[in-house]
Amino acid sequence: MKQQILQKHQQLLQDKIDVFRDMISGLTEDAQNDAKGSAGDKHETALSMMHIEQEKLNHKLKEILDQKSVLDKIDASANHTKIALGSLVQANGMLLFISAALPKITIEDKIIIAVSPQSPLGSKLMGNEVGFEFEINTTKYTIESIL
Repeated sequence: MKQQILQKHQQLLQDKIDVFRDMISGLTEDAQNDAKGSAGDKHETALSMMHIEQEKLNHKLKEILDQKSVLDKIDASANHTKIALGSLVQANGMLLFISAALPKITIEDKIIIAVSPQSPLGSKLMGNEVGFEFEINTTKYTIESIL
């Protein structure tokens, strides 16, 4: 199941990467075409706006590439007795995949929540075993299993 989760998240990220690269490429083409046929203040403003948008897209693309590099480090076939990067943890009936903060996905009618090891929940889970109990914001959690 971990392999399916990892593949689905990798595909989601790859799709996002492709979209952002297309958008950045489109802006670059627009800026080049605009540069050929314009002059004056309107032209400068338009180019400046395109440049700002391109910087935003590049920043988002970098975030996604960072998330992808975290996923690339995960060995889905590894079995953990203590929670580590790539662990699939059942706690309070929820399935938590320790990887990067990514959207919820559904596999085999089960909802999987991707949790970053740096998040409050992820940092409490890291290095712990089945049976460990902790509390975050008045919610008590119990690690039921590590898959």
